[in-house]
Parts: sequence; structure tokens; C-alpha cells
Amino acid sequence: MTKFIVDSFAWIEYLLGTERGNYVKKIIEDKNNEIFTHILSISELVSRFSRLDIRYSETINNILSNSTIINININLCIKAGEVHAQIRKKLRDFGLVDAFILTVAKDMKLKILTGDQHFKNFKEAIII
Repeated sequence: MTKFIVDSFAWIEYLLGTERGNYVKKIIEDKNNEIFTHILSISELVSRFSRLDIRYSETINNILSNSTIINININLCIKAGEVHAQIRKKLRDFGLVDAFILTVAKDMKLKILTGDQHFKNFKEAIII
């Protein structure tokens, strides 16, 4: 079984039904895979869909029914903050949510399903 954390970029592609989204769909719907979503990715999705004037309530339900949500705790906040600070020395625009996703991926041995080029040099990432 392969375990994936799907970031907001990949979820958006999936939910919009794009070509990249079809690739994501195959992974999400493969019963041999275990799918996770970070709770902060939900905020990113709501923001994106709100800006596009797309209703997001069904979107949230789709994500909840197709993945396990990873919540925040103090230890994760500390680790993600350290990861963020370290990476920002090289990648000035690396986001804090990306640091949470990367930290969780490393801790839980997950593959990151993303189209975000910030992850291109990380072995955990599968760029769609």
C-alpha cells in the first residue's frame, strides 16, 4: 500500500477535472492507496474556490470522504516551523503550509502528491 498526502494544488486539479486531475483521481480512487490531507490544505482550497466563485461545500465533503485529515498539534507546529525556517534560507517563497505538508510526509513516510514546484527537489514529492 502506498500512502499519499494530497496538497491543495493536487486537490484543485482533481476537483476541477483537469488532465493533471485525472492522474490524481487514479491515485485517490485506487483502493491500494491510503490518502491523507492536511487540515491547512482545506483553508487553501476554500480560499481558492472562493476567489473563483465556486461553491466549496461539496468540495470539502469530497475530500473528507476520500482522505484522512491530518490535524495540527504543538509538536507538529514546532517541527514545521523549524523546517520552514531551514528551507526559507534557500527558497525565499516556500510557504508555511508547505512546511507542514513536508513535515507530515517525512514523519509518516508519505508521498506528496502536488503540482507545486516548491517541492520539486524533495524525494517525497510526486509532481503531477
